Amino acid sequence: MARNSNCLLKFKLVIAYDGSGYDGWQTQKTGVGVQSLVEAALAKLFPSKPKVFSSSRTDTGVHALGMAAHFEVPRAEWRMTAARLLLAVNAHLPEDIRVQSARRVPAEFHARFSAVGKEYRYQVWNHAAMNPLLRTQAWHCKRKLDFAAMRAAAREFVGKHDFRSFRVNPYYATDATVRTLSRCEVKRRGPLVTFIIEGDGFLYRMCRGIVGTLVQVGEGKIPRDALRKILASRDRREAGMTAPAQGLFLWRVLYDARNLNPKPRPE
Repeated sequence: MARNSNCLLKFKLVIAYDGSGYDGWQTQKTGVGVQSLVEAALAKLFPSKPKVFSSSRTDTGVHALGMAAHFEVPRAEWRMTAARLLLAVNAHLPEDIRVQSARRVPAEFHARFSAVGKEYRYQVWNHAAMNPLLRTQAWHCKRKLDFAAMRAAAREFVGKHDFRSFRVNPYYATDATVRTLSRCEVKRRGPLVTFIIEGDGFLYRMCRGIVGTLVQVGEGKIPRDALRKILASRDRREAGMTAPAQGLFLWRVLYDARNLNPKPRPE
């Protein structure tokens, strides 16, 4: 079937999931990815079995509250409202995956390429005993952390930097390792420490490298004034550990509102 904007309707989904039981977002040759289950749910609603295109990929065990994705369906197959789509697709998904919102978007919209930024959050439980309710959603750090040192070090990440020192070698090569972070904050509520990282893009396991390094600053293993030197080195061996997957959440994906509103067309 010819694919053009005149015969296809495009929809943006915001998807939340507990990644504990999945091998990441992407459809896998072995194991189960969240993407394959969302596509299977849509296939029960639309004969064309639409493919889902996401804004990001998350690793095994990583969670999402605001994964953005899009799909297209032939106009002839569309016989429901966006609100009805939300209910219908969730009826075919497991309880640990839920579509939070669904809306029509312009044909030019792309979940990945239209994004202008992303926000990740990472949770650490800083107490001698782990909170069993957070065992799959937070990293348990038993040693007391120096909150002031972590907060001061986090400020060094804000701005435009080469983040090669915080990238784990991915399965694909890239020479573009410069990214701009608009926010890198550390907040604490009792034993729960939350790292909030927002930027225009992220390298493979970059967030987990940043968090692991900041936690080691909090433990006194890395001086808090060493961050500039680590960034300048562009050497992964100079930075701290990679934090475990289970504490990381893709919190939201940011878009320019002008890219989300379709022009009215006669139905």
